[in-house]
Amino acid sequence: MTMRRSIIFLGLIVFLVLIISACGVKPADDSLVKGKVQDQESIQSGQKKMVVALVMKTLTNPFFVQMEKGARTAETEFGIQLQVRTGAKETSIEQQIQIVEELILQKVDAIVIAPGSSTELVKVLKKAQDADVKIVNIDNRLDKDECLKEGLKDIPFISVKNDEGAYLSVKELCKLQKGDREAIIFEGIRQAENAKLRKEGAEKAFKEDPEIRIVASETANWKIDEAYEISKVLFKKYPRTSLVFCANDMMALGVVQYLKENDRKDVLLAGFDNIEDAQKEINNGWMQVTVDQQADVQGYKGVEAAVKLIKGIEVESELYVPIKVINKDTLSK
Repeated sequence: MTMRRSIIFLGLIVFLVLIISACGVKPADDSLVKGKVQDQESIQSGQKKMVVALVMKTLTNPFFVQMEKGARTAETEFGIQLQVRTGAKETSIEQQIQIVEELILQKVDAIVIAPGSSTELVKVLKKAQDADVKIVNIDNRLDKDECLKEGLKDIPFISVKNDEGAYLSVKELCKLQKGDREAIIFEGIRQAENAKLRKEGAEKAFKEDPEIRIVASETANWKIDEAYEISKVLFKKYPRTSLVFCANDMMALGVVQYLKENDRKDVLLAGFDNIEDAQKEINNGWMQVTVDQQADVQGYKGVEAAVKLIKGIEVESELYVPIKVINKDTLSK
């Protein structure tokens, strides 16, 4: 019995030691784990990423796809969180306004915007600015008078010199043909400043040649299908037209569609944006020139400026990205 009692006694001691050890370790371990979680939460809160929203007109135009690529590069380099928001179409102004309203509620740190309208976005962007959201304007400039009226101020602008790009594009076109000629201009959205400037640049270049007469200037709202339908009307009305300037490549592609269907190889065509499909048509001889406004650089620079503003660093009020005139020779290099 003595031996049996000794074994039982030893067993009880071992059992009690295990219980005490377990009870003693658990609180200490819990404390350590909780401390690690709290430290991690502190680190995460201390390293909260800046949220920058890129608001564009649409992603149906490859130009804006390139713009997003540049912004994504900036996202990686600056360690921010980038939201990309767009309308369904380049004419979806109300949708852009609603997107900005949503971003205000989300309390993003900055909005980089390529506005579909130079005037209609100003009021909601002033609301965003009042909510301490930093604003950067890229591609299409917000109307200065409307900004003054609404009190929207100190908005950096990043783009190209649109009038210069259109002027150089048309001058390149005019070199390729001599004699009395008729010309047509396809405009973008008329409320957009970049569309107005491109029209002005094209008009200036055409008018410098006394043998060229502009017979029509119509808007196709940046769209392929509208440019195609308008081409049917204008070429029927002005069959001697041999020079065409389109304020973007999407409209130029609509004109190309008409030219191909009617075998109008006598017409010389200039676009603006340097998208891949336009390059193909230049190589095929249906377009002669376009303009590279480096959309990726605009997207990158827009995000870079937003990050600086969030950090309280001063940025330039205007930054113009260099343009490149693209023709068959430059594409082959």
